[in-house]
Amino acid sequence: MTMLVETRPETIEEFISKIREWHESDHDGFRTKYEAAIADVMPPPSWPSDGPYYDWRNAGIDELCAFFEDWYNTEPTVKTSLDYIEKFSWINYENYAGMEFVTTGPGLEMTADFTYLQGKQMDDPKSKSLISKWIKDIGTKRMEDYEIEDWETFNEFFLKKVKPGKRKIDGENDLSVVVAPTDCIINMIVDNLTAETRIPVKSVAMNVRQLLNGSELADRFVGGTAVSCILMPDTYHWYHAPVGGKVVDSDDSVGGIYYGMWDFPELLNNNNVGYNYDYGMFDRFRRGYAIFETPYLDKDGKQEKKPGYVGLVAVGLNSIASVEFDEAYQKITYGETDPVPIKKGGRVGHIKYGGSLNILLFEKGRFPAIQLQQGQRIGVLEHIERTEALFNRPRHMRALGHMPFATQY
Repeated sequence: MTMLVETRPETIEEFISKIREWHESDHDGFRTKYEAAIADVMPPPSWPSDGPYYDWRNAGIDELCAFFEDWYNTEPTVKTSLDYIEKFSWINYENYAGMEFVTTGPGLEMTADFTYLQGKQMDDPKSKSLISKWIKDIGTKRMEDYEIEDWETFNEFFLKKVKPGKRKIDGENDLSVVVAPTDCIINMIVDNLTAETRIPVKSVAMNVRQLLNGSELADRFVGGTAVSCILMPDTYHWYHAPVGGKVVDSDDSVGGIYYGMWDFPELLNNNNVGYNYDYGMFDRFRRGYAIFETPYLDKDGKQEKKPGYVGLVAVGLNSIASVEFDEAYQKITYGETDPVPIKKGGRVGHIKYGGSLNILLFEKGRFPAIQLQQGQRIGVLEHIERTEALFNRPRHMRALGHMPFATQY
């Protein structure tokens, strides 16, 4: 894995100057790869679309620079927070050359630089002006769940904490109950995780060793199941332990790409966010993971002799892409570092402003399906404004083939 060592630009002006210089000198093939990406840009599918779109066909360096300047200078709202991400994604939509441009070499560094700038922007006290606008968009009902503080920056607000008692832990004393790690939209991903080979299973593939960055415990999940927990921009962005026990292996700084979804619009999927999506790409994104050792119970409720394992992978998708664990869980090496006890529902870490999801991993035969008891929450009846802002996009055509990646960062 090649590390990016060049100094990050500290302003949008420095960023624009840098990519213009790269384009002029064709630094590490920057211009060549960008022009190849533009030459192969795919038009949107042939259906009416009122979702965000940017036509990258015939776009030169001036258009690329103007796009980033507009993105940086446009204040995000709940309704528009995903718009520029989707507009940028059309450069690599079903486009092999586009995928190579944004996921390798100087194109990858370009997205890393811009992500860094966005992080600085949301940590700047000037970003405080956004808070009142987001509170208005989120609405009184949802805001009643949170502790109100004198947030100094937008990212402080984005990481707002829920009031005590607002997120009750189901089955707190039942070791067999698995709980949601955060406020999320849940989908089953795959029922036969593979060790290394990216073999499609039910239209999905996932390399569990890659996802867990070569953890010694990765093979525990071969043949097992995975569940996606997608966080929306206006919800709670701390994540918590889905089971009780102890964290025996973790790393919150697994390097990876920042952009490069083969078909980002399909993730939104006409209200069914993430349903039937190809999650195989996420083992290449910036991420962190924690593996929990937890007791298994037999059919009589007695504890089995051998413990079980559950994995949580926090993935930073697009924009700031931060993945930060609480200090106790940032780096635990299985067999070398003492495990750290954690209660079910115990806080693990957070993701700042930007796209994000958690992936839960289970051993073979241990989590066959998402199951609920009568009376438990399965969702909410939404108001139209929120649905139209965050979910209601046209169904896109399914991409054929698997996610292409060139030399990995």
